Amino acid sequence: MRPLLTRLFTSTHIAMASSFSSSPSRRLARLRRHLASSSSGELSSVGAPAAAAAAVPAKSPRPDASKVHAAVLVCLFEDPSGGPRVLLTKRASSLNSHSGEVSLPGGKVDEGDADAKATALREAKEEIGLDPALVSVLTILEPFLSKNGLNVVPVIGMVSDRALFMPVLNKAEVEDIFDAPLEMFLKDDHRRTRQMNWMGIDIPVQFFDYEADGKKFVIWGLTAHILTRAAAVVFQRQPSFVELPRPKYASTPIAGTDETKP
Repeated sequence: MRPLLTRLFTSTHIAMASSFSSSPSRRLARLRRHLASSSSGELSSVGAPAAAAAAVPAKSPRPDASKVHAAVLVCLFEDPSGGPRVLLTKRASSLNSHSGEVSLPGGKVDEGDADAKATALREAKEEIGLDPALVSVLTILEPFLSKNGLNVVPVIGMVSDRALFMPVLNKAEVEDIFDAPLEMFLKDDHRRTRQMNWMGIDIPVQFFDYEADGKKFVIWGLTAHILTRAAAVVFQRQPSFVELPRPKYASTPIAGTDETKP
């Protein structure tokens, strides 16, 4: 059986990275249309489509979905033997915020960023040395609302050939890089939940345990919820578990926080 992305969006393999911007293949064009039709563009509680957010009582008004505070890159590539995989990082242990935790490349919007796509690609370049020319941006999902009120926009992109990407880690921010099968975020096999109290509300937060090259990683919180949503869009099916929405928080982000991370 052919790999998922190839089956859904067949065309010729892209040999040159520059062809992403100048002449996208039919495979990528079809993937882009497919994913664009699957994202709502509405504000979501973390880990849940916007339609499910109403299930959790709000303590304050919902923030403006048009205001983007941060963006992350959900960068996919095809593993012929195992389907789509996603690039993930482990944050440096020296960081003051979310040190040593797993995250997606990304960060806060800079004044010079044209849009969420520009933010995600710039941050990926700064953190792991991913050349934006290697990435074909396929779609932008609805914003996710962090626990501190940041609207975080996931940008789904694809690298046609993983071998073209030679990571260069910014050691001040990133300790390690690895990849995981995207489909695992739709399965209950390595998933667990924990009740956590945020701003006076007990909420279920999901954790995925993963091992790669003898190293153990825990993917949780905002990162895990974004990946479950991205996987549901790409695979066009719901997760095998019931993912409860997290609450809507204050519309004003708390200063000094970096909520693009777990």
